[in-house]
Amino acid sequence: MKKNILITGGAGFIGSHVVRLFVNKYPVYQIINLDKLTYAGNLENLKDIQDKPNYTFIKGDITEPDFINELFTKYKFDGVIHLAAESHVDRSISDPMAFIYTNIIGTVNLLNAAKSLWTDFSSKLFYHISTDEVYGSLEKEGKFIETTPYDPQSPYSASKASSDHFVRAYHNTYKLPVIISNCSNNYGPNQFPEKLIPLAINNIKNNRPIPVYGKGENIRDWLYVEDHAAAIDLIFHKGKIGKTYNIGGNNEWKNIDLIYKLCEIADCKLNRTPGTSAKLITFVKDRAGHDLRYAIDSSKLEKNLGWKPSLQFEQKIEKTVEWYLDNEEWFKNILTREYEKYYERQYISR
Repeated sequence: MKKNILITGGAGFIGSHVVRLFVNKYPVYQIINLDKLTYAGNLENLKDIQDKPNYTFIKGDITEPDFINELFTKYKFDGVIHLAAESHVDRSISDPMAFIYTNIIGTVNLLNAAKSLWTDFSSKLFYHISTDEVYGSLEKEGKFIETTPYDPQSPYSASKASSDHFVRAYHNTYKLPVIISNCSNNYGPNQFPEKLIPLAINNIKNNRPIPVYGKGENIRDWLYVEDHAAAIDLIFHKGKIGKTYNIGGNNEWKNIDLIYKLCEIADCKLNRTPGTSAKLITFVKDRAGHDLRYAIDSSKLEKNLGWKPSLQFEQKIEKTVEWYLDNEEWFKNILTREYEKYYERQYISR
């Protein structure tokens, strides 16, 4: 069946993998990639599909309601996969308003367009991608489930929690057909280098200090980005309207242990003496309100839709390190943009 699908934030890390999957897997779909191309949006992530006949890129801002309405009117979207968001916690601490505008106002603009311009909801879907950070922090036991109460601890997670609530409110109030998914930390190729894994790999390669917050005891559940894209595909096509699905990697690591693993792999790839890169680890003052642990229970998604995360972490993380080491030009192009000054502040993700 022919469909026009809007994917917002499609030039970003997760979004580019979703766009690529949909363009290649569904040639009868017309995929419209809407991205503002802020510091984290990068069309180089999609060079391999940019000339495909079923792919269209549009530069634009979801915070502009008239522009969004024009897009909905022109393309008559059958579905929306909403990934566009400001996503870096440290940036949200220094500039919360940017997160309020994009993550809340931008989401509501999209919801309003769908509510007003979709005359028949029966074949439509508004799919909103969110984060596990909306649930707050876990202690050493337990995992987040879909009914875990929200307890956001940063401006970023508060903005995402708010957008989740608006999506549910539009379903409950206006019967807009929506689905929400909340994912754990993603890793893989094309991730913007303010995030933990690409930042650490690039610093290792260039013999720069690897910053680790506090003692590195914070724990994250790591999900390979292509596994996430596959889950989004499955939920978009087979998920139930009005439901929420958690997507996790079943793959928990302390930050410090993950850094040591990256150092070990990089030393091997760079022909360095084992232990060389680990000497670059530098402990820095902990982030304000730093959540101790995130862990996602994906059993609902597994039971209802048959999705499972890849458990080949050793192979996937090695593949990820190789990609960043081999794609020096990609790094160089990003770091010559306005991000370079920010990168020098040596933040890490989450």
